[in-house]
Amino acid sequence: MKTFSRLMIVASAFAATMAFAEGEAADPTVKARQDLMKTVGANTKILGEMAGDKAPFDAAAAEAAKAALVAASAEIAAKFEPQATDPATEAKPEIWTNWDDFVAKAGALNSAAQALDATSLDGVKAGMAGVGGACKACHTAYRI
Repeated sequence: MKTFSRLMIVASAFAATMAFAEGEAADPTVKARQDLMKTVGANTKILGEMAGDKAPFDAAAAEAAKAALVAASAEIAAKFEPQATDPATEAKPEIWTNWDDFVAKAGALNSAAQALDATSLDGVKAGMAGVGGACKACHTAYRI
């Protein structure tokens, strides 16, 4: 339980830092997308730090981060479907002009997250290559 509490504190601090860094969106649709992507980022960070030996491996924390990443990545297309914009967004308009590709990239992240083996450090290390690659592919094409 202590580990879970510490993870929640770290994740909350990370999310608060990200919100401050990028600014708050006024548009509620954009805000919901930003919150979703912060969830993806926070949980990817937890797994990435374990994979990079920057944090000790904790199977329960890895499984919780994986579950949150799977759930959040499954919502990406639905959160981005409404074409909303805001000065605080980092989403490129190409998302909506290349919708099928964007949805495929979101699906690739979800597939990579589902395939990640959170039961061992080696599994997390191996799985993070797919997760990181999926994130990079989408951000390169669709993030400012």
